[in-house]
Amino acid sequence: MNKIEIDNRIWIAKNGRPFLGHGRIQLLENIDREGSINKAAKALGMSYKRAWQMVSTINTLSDDPVLMCSSGGAGGGGTMLTEKGKKMIFEFRRIDKKCRALLKRELGKCCF
Repeated sequence: MNKIEIDNRIWIAKNGRPFLGHGRIQLLENIDREGSINKAAKALGMSYKRAWQMVSTINTLSDDPVLMCSSGGAGGGGTMLTEKGKKMIFEFRRIDKKCRALLKRELGKCCF
């Protein structure tokens, strides 16, 4: 018997510009876990420059700051997600889960 699956990738745009998608959410999750944009980027196999551009775009388009960065010094710098950033991850994952469930239900109604 053939196994039929369905998948999707959602993007959320703001003011006509890409705002949040799977890659950006993964980056935010890694920043939250690692406490560093550089470490988060390395974990995803992306350059620091690319990660910084993504973070900058998210922060620019967001109504409230998503990240708080502290510069180096004796203990080194770091980056933390704000409550807004954590909520954005939660909401994106919630919407994505609902989309996947809807697509799976709809696929089950088809005669493929």
